[in-house]
Amino acid sequence: MRFNAIIIFVLLSFFAKGQFLDTFNVFLHSKPSIDARLESRYSFMNNSPTKVSGVRLGLSFKRKLRVGIGYSWLDTPVYDKEIVKDELGKPKIITSFFKFGYVCYYADFVFHKTKRWQLSVPIQVGTGMYWTRYDDGSKITNSKKRLLLFYEPGITVQYKMTRWCGLGLDVCARLALRNTNYVSNKLNSFVLAPKLLIWFDQIFYMAAPKSKITKKHGPAMW
Repeated sequence: MRFNAIIIFVLLSFFAKGQFLDTFNVFLHSKPSIDARLESRYSFMNNSPTKVSGVRLGLSFKRKLRVGIGYSWLDTPVYDKEIVKDELGKPKIITSFFKFGYVCYYADFVFHKTKRWQLSVPIQVGTGMYWTRYDDGSKITNSKKRLLLFYEPGITVQYKMTRWCGLGLDVCARLALRNTNYVSNKLNSFVLAPKLLIWFDQIFYMAAPKSKITKKHGPAMW
């Protein structure tokens, strides 16, 4: 999976090279706006669907480039059955839950755009901790927290339904950089992130077309 994801990312980067230079020029010569989001990303762990929730805060440069930081956490129970010894040294089966949380750093640049459709390349890198937790009936035990490193190359498809709202979908590959068997088996997966997009600045421009802000930054546009 890792090799295939890298090949896909390299091909996307090759075809997007010209647009990347244009996007970088936008980054250098435009004033940014705030990019704030709540998101859910869906993938598989232990062959079961899981959800990772997160918050994002960053800067958007004419909607051609977004960069920022966020925090994400596992929002679905992921567990294994394990054998441990009780206080008397006798083996017993417990349910061990996998946990993680991480700070993510993201960049998303547009390489194709029409009136309603947009394609972009999102890249996300995460640093955080993972651990396991189990309850044996008498106490809750957490394992030692270990460093978590991964990255997510992918592609985003976006459809603009009106001037102020649209739908989007991220298709990414989550790849653990600390590629131990335990971590890779849990984390390496394709990731889907459906989105409902609302552009509040466009709503303001449409609601207040004669305001000073609209005259300076607007009007609402496709």
